[in-house]
Amino acid sequence: MEEVVRKIDGCLAEFAPITLEQMSGIRLMNRIDTKFLVNVNQLPLLLEMAKEDYFVQEIGELRKAYYRTLYYDTPTAEMYVVHHNQKLNRQKIRIREYVDSDLIFFEVKRKNNKGRTSKKRITVTDENVLKNQEAIEFLNEKSNYKMDEVDFRLRNNFYRITLVNKEKSERLTIDFDINFKNCVTGIENNIPHLCIVEVKQDGNAFSHFKKYLAKLRIKKRSVSKYCLGMVLTDPSLKQNRFKEKVNYINKL
Repeated sequence: MEEVVRKIDGCLAEFAPITLEQMSGIRLMNRIDTKFLVNVNQLPLLLEMAKEDYFVQEIGELRKAYYRTLYYDTPTAEMYVVHHNQKLNRQKIRIREYVDSDLIFFEVKRKNNKGRTSKKRITVTDENVLKNQEAIEFLNEKSNYKMDEVDFRLRNNFYRITLVNKEKSERLTIDFDINFKNCVTGIENNIPHLCIVEVKQDGNAFSHFKKYLAKLRIKKRSVSKYCLGMVLTDPSLKQNRFKEKVNYINKL
């Protein structure tokens, strides 16, 4: 893993940078999100292909960012079960920490029956929001759950690279070195060879990165990090609908 990370860092050094302030002006009005699952050993080649067509987000001279996520769920893992059972209206509740930026958000992420994803969030000082009045009111307003109905369920850490195309009509994230720890079972697991690429583009605009993926015969394939982590760390859960996806990831 160390060798491939060195290659990734070397590739990122060849990109022109873009700052958070510059990215804040990018508005994808008719956003379409597409996910791809990639072996980390293919990432240096993909970055080499992309360096002329994309900027890389740079924060304090860092071109890959470290993220920590803490997911909440009910004692019966209702949010996981809803996703497993392929219900169209679903949500996730989480703390997302942008470690390098020293920012922490309490977030509610929803997906509706038309496949559209929305995210609402507030800034918090730490992950202990169970008795935070602002967080309690936020959850009451934005979620189907009350704070006393949920608790810590899964921790997830990873590195993220963010690229923006030169036309500024597309943003994409690349997550790798993905680790999980279950707050209930105590089981830890990781998938060191997995990269999750998510292309977020304006409508059906042309995507250079999708072209590179097609060259490597990598087809779109979605995955939820929360559900994947739960499958890998809690053997008591229903897992039938995710087995094929886990097998696919293991064979990457």
